[in-house]
Amino acid sequence: MTDLPPAGSAEDPIPPDIVGTVVVTGASTGIGYATSQLLTRKGYRVIATVRKEADAARLRAELGPRAEPVLVDVIEDDQIAALAQRAQELVGERGLAGLVNNAGIAISGPLMHLDLDDLRYQFDVNVVGLVAVTQALLPLLGARRDAPHPPGRVINISSVSGFTTYPFMGPYAASKHALEALNSAMRCELGLYGIAVISIVLGAVQTPIWDKAENQDLARYADTDFGKPMATMHALTKRLAASAMPVERAAEVIYRALTAPKPRRRYVLANNWLLGWVLPRLMPEGFFDWALRKQLGLERL
Repeated sequence: MTDLPPAGSAEDPIPPDIVGTVVVTGASTGIGYATSQLLTRKGYRVIATVRKEADAARLRAELGPRAEPVLVDVIEDDQIAALAQRAQELVGERGLAGLVNNAGIAISGPLMHLDLDDLRYQFDVNVVGLVAVTQALLPLLGARRDAPHPPGRVINISSVSGFTTYPFMGPYAASKHALEALNSAMRCELGLYGIAVISIVLGAVQTPIWDKAENQDLARYADTDFGKPMATMHALTKRLAASAMPVERAAEVIYRALTAPKPRRRYVLANNWLLGWVLPRLMPEGFFDWALRKQLGLERL
């Protein structure tokens, strides 16, 4: 690694009012954007990953000089390597205060008819891409012997779907189940370096992911036995979107996880604590399946 000039020199790229540097993936909209906005306001410099130059220009204009947009698609190895290089150039031996793995997609559909390329893409983005970005940035987070800076934190954006799976949400839920497994393994492994690994378990949040769900083309399933149940699920999703929590609420929890002296291993932010988190986990599985099938019209033909 190339050392940068010591803090306080005329060439120092970190202004004196910067309290630390955090990488936030998927920062163009939604949770990533709200988190980047909050962190810059709190004095952090944010290396914000986006996939389009237009979004990078917008973030520079809207978030000010503490935002450093970088073009990254988390399934592209060369772009991840470029992100790590740019982060190294910016922080040198000062290291990163944190990494917020927020980039993700949601693919839905009946598994019987799901395009396998869609399933692979779901895991490439939400699982493999997350690990790839984390691996690339771990040296800057303090995952090395005698790191010259305090250890940073890895914050992974998870979902209640990582614990409770609903019909037609299998691809997305499976990716979040996998994320929870990776989070637990990482948490123990990176404890070797004092790096905290934290899962943020979210219910429905007001993000563009809901717009994509509402605009999903159901025609491909219309002539299958799942056509009507899919339409019912689509309507339920639209109603859930109307009551989704604001992105600012999620951003506040992410900030707490980044700055708390002793962060929790997992922060759960459900829309309805009883119905959205407690009951689905405590209810007998057979009864829960029966209720879902009845609600969606998935009863035996």
